[in-house]
Amino acid sequence: MPVTNVQAPLPRDAKITFPQFASYGIAMEHLIQKGLGMTFVMPPRMTRRTLEVGARYSPDSVCAPFKLNLGCFLECIELGADTLIQTGGTCRLGYYGELHEQLLRDLGKDIRFINFAACDFSDPKTFVDEFRQLKPDLDMKRFTTAALETVRMVNAIDEIDAMVRRRIGFAGDPRLLENIRTSWLEQLRKADTIRDIGRLRKATIKAIEAQQIDMPKHPIRVGVVGEFFTVMDPFSNHDIERELARMGVLVDRWMDISNCLYHYRSRKMLPRIKDYAHYDMGATAMGTIDAALRYARSGFDGIIHVKSSGCTPEIDAIPALQNISADYHIPILYLSFDTQTSETGLNTRLEAFYDMISMRKQQRR
Repeated sequence: MPVTNVQAPLPRDAKITFPQFASYGIAMEHLIQKGLGMTFVMPPRMTRRTLEVGARYSPDSVCAPFKLNLGCFLECIELGADTLIQTGGTCRLGYYGELHEQLLRDLGKDIRFINFAACDFSDPKTFVDEFRQLKPDLDMKRFTTAALETVRMVNAIDEIDAMVRRRIGFAGDPRLLENIRTSWLEQLRKADTIRDIGRLRKATIKAIEAQQIDMPKHPIRVGVVGEFFTVMDPFSNHDIERELARMGVLVDRWMDISNCLYHYRSRKMLPRIKDYAHYDMGATAMGTIDAALRYARSGFDGIIHVKSSGCTPEIDAIPALQNISADYHIPILYLSFDTQTSETGLNTRLEAFYDMISMRKQQRR
């Protein structure tokens, strides 16, 4: 049965969902419920079951993000969702929407499917056209207001996450920082205006800055780079940032939605990385090389490269990373994640990497 785009108007009681991805579901919930006036089904937290269910019905050769997205869709359908939004992506994930839809229909799921892979990121009107499939009588003023608030939410989420990421490894009580972040996200779901978001952001920043931090003068610094989905989603990468923080590492990660929206421009990155890459290799490979080079030049102690197994753009970036490693004498740990990745094995590699960069740092002082 050929897959076709949704054309018929949605019923007023349609229940819409979006794949789980870090904490960004909160922003999408705001856009759907306030911008469209429709019901959003918040995806449940991803678990091993999400991955196993998605892998069960996926082709073996596809990447873990495909399987996680499919598992997330199936769990949301169990919660009553009947309209699914697929973000697409800038790599092969951009071609996966049609396959997701076909697999779900083959499983007998009666769903509507909106695929943003057809949108042009340089033309916001194409996204509006897709949202009109959800609500043909779209109120543009209401939708635009909600969209601006959604962007502000995303920016604030990324800012708070970055603050916690850099501090939590040196906090007197890391649980307090985790509690502040959890409370922040819970309150953000209730925010209704840009003023609400701004007020919560300021209060949260103040609470974070009030926490006792015992950071050494020269902490071990590790930059995390890699594939868009896996590097940002804690479940997908077994929460390596938290594991590094427990070792007392200052963790920095450039890749987030805000930086991708505002600062990811291949034409600007290519001159900076011309000694290592001469053309855009697709997806977030340019951002990976650019961030790695910046970490190397800034004197970071190590870099961790994160990707899903089989991610072609990130595989293409590895030779450039190896050259950066050789030129700047900075160790790089390469981690590839799939459905069989062992958390125990991963932690062993992280501990060995930490021991190595720690000894190197001591020898250089």
